[in-house]
Amino acid sequence: MRLLLSLLMAFVMLALAGAGGLVFLFEHYDHDLPDYTKLANYEPPVTTRIYAGDGRLMAEFASERRIFVPIDSMPRQVMNAFMAAEDKNFYAHQGVDPIGILRAVLTNIENFGRERRPVGASTITQQVAKNMLLTNEVSFARKIKEAILAIRIERTFTKDRILELYLNEIFLGNRSYGVAAAALNYFNKALDELSIEEVAFLAALPKAPSNYNPDRQHDAAVARRNWVIGRMAEDGYITPEEAKAAQGRPLVTRKRDEQEVVTAEYFSEEVRRELVKLYGEQALYEGGLSVRASMDPVLQVTATKALRDGLIAYDRRHGWRGPVAKMENFDNWPKKLAAMPPPAGSEGWKLAVVLKDDQADGLDIGVADGTRGRIPLSELRWARASKDGDVAGPAIRKPSDVAKLGDILLVEPVSGPPAKDEDEKPAKKNDKSAAKELPPGSYGLRQIPQVQGGLVALDPHTGRVLAMVGGFSPAMSVFNRATQALRQPGSSFKPFVYLTALNQGFTPSSLVMDAPFSFDPGGGQPVWRPENYSHEFYGPTPLRVGIEKSRNVMTVRLAQQIGMDKVKALVEKFGIVDNLQPYLPMALGAGETTVLRLATAYAMLDNGGKRVVPTFIDRVQDRNGKTVFRHDNRACEGCNNVAWKDGMAVPAVPDTREQVNDPRTTYQIVSILEGVVQRGTAAALRSLGKPLAGKTGTTNDSHDAWFMGFSPDLVVGTYIGFDQPRSLGGHETGGSAAVPVFKEVMQVALKDKPATPFRVPPGLRLVRVNPANGQLAQPGDNRAIWEAFLPGTEPNPDQPQVVLDGSSQASGAMLGDPNATGGFGSQQPGVPAPPAAATLGTGGLY
Repeated sequence: MRLLLSLLMAFVMLALAGAGGLVFLFEHYDHDLPDYTKLANYEPPVTTRIYAGDGRLMAEFASERRIFVPIDSMPRQVMNAFMAAEDKNFYAHQGVDPIGILRAVLTNIENFGRERRPVGASTITQQVAKNMLLTNEVSFARKIKEAILAIRIERTFTKDRILELYLNEIFLGNRSYGVAAAALNYFNKALDELSIEEVAFLAALPKAPSNYNPDRQHDAAVARRNWVIGRMAEDGYITPEEAKAAQGRPLVTRKRDEQEVVTAEYFSEEVRRELVKLYGEQALYEGGLSVRASMDPVLQVTATKALRDGLIAYDRRHGWRGPVAKMENFDNWPKKLAAMPPPAGSEGWKLAVVLKDDQADGLDIGVADGTRGRIPLSELRWARASKDGDVAGPAIRKPSDVAKLGDILLVEPVSGPPAKDEDEKPAKKNDKSAAKELPPGSYGLRQIPQVQGGLVALDPHTGRVLAMVGGFSPAMSVFNRATQALRQPGSSFKPFVYLTALNQGFTPSSLVMDAPFSFDPGGGQPVWRPENYSHEFYGPTPLRVGIEKSRNVMTVRLAQQIGMDKVKALVEKFGIVDNLQPYLPMALGAGETTVLRLATAYAMLDNGGKRVVPTFIDRVQDRNGKTVFRHDNRACEGCNNVAWKDGMAVPAVPDTREQVNDPRTTYQIVSILEGVVQRGTAAALRSLGKPLAGKTGTTNDSHDAWFMGFSPDLVVGTYIGFDQPRSLGGHETGGSAAVPVFKEVMQVALKDKPATPFRVPPGLRLVRVNPANGQLAQPGDNRAIWEAFLPGTEPNPDQPQVVLDGSSQASGAMLGDPNATGGFGSQQPGVPAPPAAATLGTGGLY
């Protein structure tokens, strides 16, 4: 009895000491514990996803790639697998599992000396405490804090809330935070599509994702997965038969389906910038926003290809700059090629080495994957030597004129008829060899262009940017030349000078003298004498022809007469330039703007003079699905919560756009720009057979080549030029370099669309005139067109035409007095002379 009493007393003393120790530890570690109550409102960082206009995924932005799934939407099989692997008594314990701890102790004693890693006994609640409130420090102190927090979390939150936090927060490798992201990244499936073995593999990852990588540690991953399947069967979540079948299946992962993703790096980056402006970086990378972009994927692909094709075509016209590198030793050449990093911008092309250059009909090449091919002579003829950015040297007659043995080239597989030789005579009518197909294994020689450019396509009625390309390749530069590059627009600016004149009472038939003009800015600066691109003068010319033929001298004379202050006001109202300097050279596009701003201005011409604001984003929703931004904020009575029935009237949506210009004069300039396509500098577009309008632009010394064009429902603007401005070449213009890009886009965009004419606003009178002289058309005149006039301004055969003539010299006058008679020489006091940087050479703009 004394012994039993002594043992009892000893046990009581030990229990009291243990309790006291626990109280001491609790008090010791309790004072600096983090606030666990914040978990009540905890919102884990969630991936922001950008979707294209057709709903396909376009881009993701996240500090942690996570897709949050509420516990009510979590498949039961997923929950069961993680509980079987991590905490079988989750719904029974109070945060700490004594039975699990005892089991872990016994297992570790059993494994002692076997060099096995000790097993833990952390519950799911403890893992939540560690992952979300503590650090990964390996220490008794952290474990004690973890246990204390787990008990408090269990008293505060429901089991479902704790499990929800755990399954959405846990890191599972492969850039996956949470089970939903892991299901996509490992198996390209939603959670409810996962099989038993796939669910079990995800549940096998929390302990050490890197130790069970299915690619690098496949056998270990399968073993761990099968162990989880066994636990699921032991706990009654699946039958033994299901477990056996699942354990026998291979572990097959699958990358996310790229076919469901739209790639448009420049567009995605522009959306990212807009979101940062609206909500800040934290909301972008952690807020789980759902963003619907305005991009049309089909048009985006077309625009990207069109600009790349245009840049490549320009580059080929200016010659071959030589191979990428040289291979001296051909031992194991496939491995050497595969080890070479491809040059930035060569996406879709392959590196190849010349293996034989002594044949007359082509180069034998080897590609990095070990295959061999041939570059036929027809694919080499363009590659004449380049000197100072232009073609130099004789035509290519044999393959060795282009490349030698060991040269490393960029190539692309080609098929179909051989490329046409520019020096080749046209094939005879019955020459069957002209249609001969290239043999399999044929490649074309490629070269990354040095020239760059930008392109924007937008809806003129809403301002939605449907496609945007910021350069040849984002791998070469993330600088967006469509939205960030400030360039001189050249003659593509002229329509706004002429629109100002129409607003001041001129008509499309008004005559303007195309004759020598000079301007003395004073201050010792040279006299400026603008010239037409042709270096000729054409006398009295209708205002319409001045745009169609892009006459520089007419434009300057017109700007002098109406006043650059009025041009400045209209240009700033259209948003082309924020603060246009009122100097005469600006009338020829000497100011700087971006493709996006100029395309938006052309959109306002296209839609009848109504203001639109360009946008890359249609709608933004927060993580809970609430719409927090919408580009179109118009009120619409009867648009929401309506069950549609046949015969119901479409709700009327108000047009709240600001009218920035008279729709009548706006249509007049649109009609004139349509003439640019029909008879002017963009006549190459007539073959499309659709109503189109636009204006070419070539800056002084051909530094930039532009085309801004539109159909009644689509605006496309593009430019081509070097990032460090230099001449594109003496014969390069907007018509030769930029118009083909526009044409390629419109061929696809308008392919299945009806030939919708431009919309004529009320208040105009259409009269048949001769466009060459602006006079009323005579019967049988096959050159006659329908010209739009404000009532009372039509040509009158009983009155002589007035010619805007004036002096041939503008001495010091920048802003002409519109009331002065022949007032180009009139002096305006207080108007400064333009700085030297604003004056243009005599080459003019086109």
